[in-house]
Amino acid sequence: MPGPKNLDPSSSPRALLGAELRHAREKAGLSQEELGVRLFVSGSFIGQLEAGTRRIQPELARMLDEVLGTETFFTRNCDAVGRSKYPDHFAEAAEAEAIATAIKEYAPLLIPGLVQTAAYARAVCRAYNPTASDKAIEDLVTARTQRSKILDGPTAPLLWVVLEESALRRVVGGPPVMAETLRHVTDCARRHRVIVQVIPFTAGAHAAMAGALKLMDFEDAPTLVYFEGAATGVLEDDPATVRRQRHTLDLLTAAALSPKESLVLIDVVAENYAHADHP
Repeated sequence: MPGPKNLDPSSSPRALLGAELRHAREKAGLSQEELGVRLFVSGSFIGQLEAGTRRIQPELARMLDEVLGTETFFTRNCDAVGRSKYPDHFAEAAEAEAIATAIKEYAPLLIPGLVQTAAYARAVCRAYNPTASDKAIEDLVTARTQRSKILDGPTAPLLWVVLEESALRRVVGGPPVMAETLRHVTDCARRHRVIVQVIPFTAGAHAAMAGALKLMDFEDAPTLVYFEGAATGVLEDDPATVRRQRHTLDLLTAAALSPKESLVLIDVVAENYAHADHP
C-alpha cells in the first residue's frame, strides 16, 4: 500500500511532517509512549516531533518507516525538512522559537536576535565570520532579521528578555548602530511586543553567570531550554533541567531592574551613543 505523498517543503514542512507522523502512529494503533518504546525515545519526544518542535533526524526517520510501515516516506521527506537557513547549531532552536507561545531569554553579552536591527546583526555576523563573503553575511543577516517577524503577528509569543548591562555597553558596529538598536529595543517594549529587564553591574553575582539561556513554551508540547555558546547550542527537554532553568530565570528577573527602570537606563545609554558621549 503506498505511503503518504511527499511534503511540500515550502509550507511549514516540519509541522506537516509532524502531522503525518501523528496520522501514521494513530493508524498503527500506537500511543506516543508505545511508539517511543519501539524507537528508544520518550513518549514526550514523540509528541514534540508531532508538534513540530523537534526535528526528525535521518536515522530516526528510517526507524519510523520500519515501525509504522510507511515504506520510505519519512526517510525521503526528513532531508527536505532538515534544510535550514540558520547555522546548524541553532537551526532546531530557531524553528522551535517560531511556534513558541512564550519565550524567556537571558542575554549576557549581546542584544538578542529577535530584537536586533539589521546593522547590529551585520556587525555580529561579520565578527563571527571574518573571512566570509558579503553575500554569505547578508544571507545570515536576512535570516536573523526575518526571525523578528514572529513578534508582528496576531499570535505573537510573549517575549521576555533579561539583558546584562554589558550588552548595552558593548559597542557593536559603532555608536550610531548601538543608538539605533537600543532605541529599537525600547520601541518594541513600548509597543508591548517584548518585556525587557536589565541586570545592572551593581547587582553583582547572580544565578546565570555561566552563559546565555532561553526557555520556550508551546501550546501542545513540553517546554524546551536552549543553552548557547560560541558556535554551539544545546536544546534540552529534560523536565528537571527545564525546572532548574526556569528557577534560574526567575532569580534573574528578581535581580534585574524593573521593566520601567530598565527602559530608562536603555534610553540614557542610547542617548549617549547618539551623541557619541558613551564612556
